Amino acid sequence: MPLTAHREPRVSPELQTLRSLSPRLDLSAKHKKNLSNLEKGYQGEWNFFQLLVKKLTSNCIRLYDLLLECNQTEFQIDNLLIFQNTIFMNEVKNFAGDFYVKDDQWYAVAKGKEIRNPLPQLQRSEFLLRQLLQQLGVHFQLEAQLVFVHPEFTLYQAPYDKSLVFPTQLKRYLKKLNTVPSSLTTKHRKFAEQLVALNLEKSSQERLPEFHYDQLQKGIVCSSCKHFMAPFNNDSLQCTNCRTKEKLDDAVMRSTEEFHVLFPKHRITTTEIFEWCKVVNSKKTIRRILMKNMTLNSNGKYSYYTKKQ
Repeated sequence: MPLTAHREPRVSPELQTLRSLSPRLDLSAKHKKNLSNLEKGYQGEWNFFQLLVKKLTSNCIRLYDLLLECNQTEFQIDNLLIFQNTIFMNEVKNFAGDFYVKDDQWYAVAKGKEIRNPLPQLQRSEFLLRQLLQQLGVHFQLEAQLVFVHPEFTLYQAPYDKSLVFPTQLKRYLKKLNTVPSSLTTKHRKFAEQLVALNLEKSSQERLPEFHYDQLQKGIVCSSCKHFMAPFNNDSLQCTNCRTKEKLDDAVMRSTEEFHVLFPKHRITTTEIFEWCKVVNSKKTIRRILMKNMTLNSNGKYSYYTKKQ
């Protein structure tokens, strides 16, 4: 299997689904909070990715957002850096604000509420990765770090723990990585390909609301502010809220992808997408756009479209 998956942080299926549902369905407070947490987490991973792109010069293989399983237990890895003799596992946190630690419990200063201590999660992932490495018969030194990337994060009474990397330590951490001697061989690439092959596309722990097609508001959602768009002229749409304009073809294909995310078992047909997009004035226009951008599987009135290979 070629090493192509997750060379940068990806939007998880759970986040994709909640993003698509949010403008179309009145989410509960619980699911709104989950969406917010997933968005913050993804932004933190993206910020760390950008930092590695700019500052990491060492010879290593970089993998992001691996969802693995060991001993029938799922675990997720935000970032894995494979060097000659060492693997660095980075769990990225995008906490913002003031926090403190008391008796191994973490609290948010602003709300005075306890939050989940992230260290046990790191230790759990590290343990499971070590177990997986043993099962694969590979021998690397493993170092696991909890990396806090938000510049406005402060942790008072923080325990001394070399696995914690705070925002003020990020530059030093990158300098450390850049001094790690590393000469990669086909052995390292094959190991990385093994991990990519073992990656699970979807977590069994997803927390999604139940939803049905008829419940959802139809239309094309603005990519900028998530309000609905309206026709602007014959070949473009405009957001009713922020006035962002988008070419009609691009908007329809983006909405088609959203439809597929929410209803992966539904076949993509001209009628389905016409009803889903709502603001396009004719099926003929929808058919033209789908024919141009997708592969038609012709079967009379049962014809449907699939992604081009």
